[in-house]
Amino acid sequence: MIKTFSTIFLLILASYSIHAQSVEVIKYAGLDNLIKTKSEKIEVINFWATWCGPCVKELPYFEQTAKALKDKINVNLISIDYVQDLEKVNKFVARKEIISKVYLLDEIDGNTWIDKVEPSWSGAIPATLIINHATGEKAFVEHELKEGELEKLIEEISK
Repeated sequence: MIKTFSTIFLLILASYSIHAQSVEVIKYAGLDNLIKTKSEKIEVINFWATWCGPCVKELPYFEQTAKALKDKINVNLISIDYVQDLEKVNKFVARKEIISKVYLLDEIDGNTWIDKVEPSWSGAIPATLIINHATGEKAFVEHELKEGELEKLIEEISK
């Protein structure tokens, strides 16, 4: 009986590790590369943190949209948690079973990079930048997205 339980536990643990991703720590140069790299897909870049209630609340919409429009969009979730909280972010991503690519931005002074991402951005989160590299169209929102709002923004810059 104990041997069976151990085997089942190991199988569950193995399947959990297959799906868990590791959050990559990047500096502003890496973020800038994400923003500027040309892609046939629309780039969705969401700025969030584990301690931000509205950010956490909207994450399922990004995941649903990423799955539904996987051939049309790339979703990148940029955590602005402190780099010393990387393990906390990794555990959060695993617990929430996030499939989108997650980065932790290791830049303490937002004043040095926020205007470069979007001149109108006050620095508040959640914030989302959507880029259609094919047309040069961009959309930027600095508030919590509600269900269906992300898809609408993507549709607007897809025309």
